[in-house]
Amino acid sequence: MAWAVLIASGVLEAVWATALGKSEGFTKLWPSVIFFAGCILSMLGLAWAMRDIATGTAYAVWVGIGASLTVIWAMITGDMDISWARILLLLGLVGCIVGLKLIDPGHE
Repeated sequence: MAWAVLIASGVLEAVWATALGKSEGFTKLWPSVIFFAGCILSMLGLAWAMRDIATGTAYAVWVGIGASLTVIWAMITGDMDISWARILLLLGLVGCIVGLKLIDPGHE
C-alpha cells in the first residue's frame, strides 16, 4: 500500500509543479488553487509512505516520478520540444526509479 500511495504522491507532484508554472507567480486563481491542493496532498502521501519505505528511496522515487511526468506532460502539450535525447534520459530515469523499488530493503 505504501508504494501505491508513493506513486500517487509522485503523480500529484507533477500536478502541482505544472500548476505552479501555469499560475504565473500565483496571479492566476485556479492554477494557484491546484498547486496548493496538489502540494499538500502530495506531501501528506509522501510522509505516509515514508513510514514503510526508506526515506532516501521514497524521496528519490517521489521526485523521479514527479519530474518524469512533468517533462512528459510538457512535451505532450507542446510546452517543451520532443527529442530523442529527452526520451532516452527519461527512460533512464524511469529505469532508476524501478531499480530503487526493486532493491528497497524497507524502512530503516
